[in-house]
Amino acid sequence: MKYSKVRLDGLAYELAPNVVTSSELEKRVEPVYRALSLPLGQLEALTGIRERRWWDAGFKLSEGAARAGRKALAQAGVPAQALGALIYAGVCRESAEPATACAVAAQLCAARDCAVYDISNACLGVLSGIVDAANRIELGQIKAGMIVSCESAREINESMIASMLGNPTMDCFKLSIATLTGGSGAVAVLLTDGSFAAKGHQLLGGVTQAAPEHWDLCRWERDFMRTDAPAVLRNGVELARGTWRSFTKALDWAPQTIDKTICHQVGGPHRAAVLQALGVSPDKDFSTFEYLGNIGTVSLPLTAALADERGFLEKGDKVGFLGIGSGLNCMMLGWEW
Repeated sequence: MKYSKVRLDGLAYELAPNVVTSSELEKRVEPVYRALSLPLGQLEALTGIRERRWWDAGFKLSEGAARAGRKALAQAGVPAQALGALIYAGVCRESAEPATACAVAAQLCAARDCAVYDISNACLGVLSGIVDAANRIELGQIKAGMIVSCESAREINESMIASMLGNPTMDCFKLSIATLTGGSGAVAVLLTDGSFAAKGHQLLGGVTQAAPEHWDLCRWERDFMRTDAPAVLRNGVELARGTWRSFTKALDWAPQTIDKTICHQVGGPHRAAVLQALGVSPDKDFSTFEYLGNIGTVSLPLTAALADERGFLEKGDKVGFLGIGSGLNCMMLGWEW
């Protein structure tokens, strides 16, 4: 994939208000720890995640996405009526139908000719939405497209805690612990053809690769989620290594000349393994998992927004967005910041 007309003009987020520490979650499953003779502190020790956030009970996903969307539009000085596409890309959705994007579009007062729909691709949803909107811009079909997402960990965490208490076995613990890393938040990515007032960051291109033979390693079904974390890490790193080779070749980038990276936020061991496999120095990468956890589709773009906000991403930087999701799927996008 190569692009010459696509700019990132708005990148905004909304943080969930309730901070939930790893020690708080472990306290709720303390009987499981006692049954398995495990000391408290395993969750933070295994993942590096100290805390994450939850929305208030009953909070609507479309409200979080719309809040982030309004911020992105304001950043760029782009009216909602100019949007040619509005894509909701979260794992969490308000209903099977209609598309959650419809509720967001209604709140933003999008125009009648705006394409409004959902995309689902595990933790790669927002990156997949970026490519979809970017293709429309590159083809001249639209001038602006927005990708939004809102993820909520409260409900699945509550469900998994109940499941762990009802089945205090080591097998259940191993398959459930990754779920407790989840966090909550919302994000909006606004792409344009550069014809608006903002001077955004240029999307140069990217690649995607898949290893669908590993589709069963991480599954979320209704109110239950199970993850074979060691297998996801092992096979995910291998997929990332191959995608990285294709990515640097496609953009004609030498790995050592890439200035900054933003990875999907899973946890400490995952970040260390991926960066080592790609040969990227940790000081080139910005992370948020320690205090935000894994927010699914929101993690990577929200981390990029914070990195930009805090001056980590600088004008002219070659920046790689490095995403991976259940499936297994991997996507990497390159930007000139």
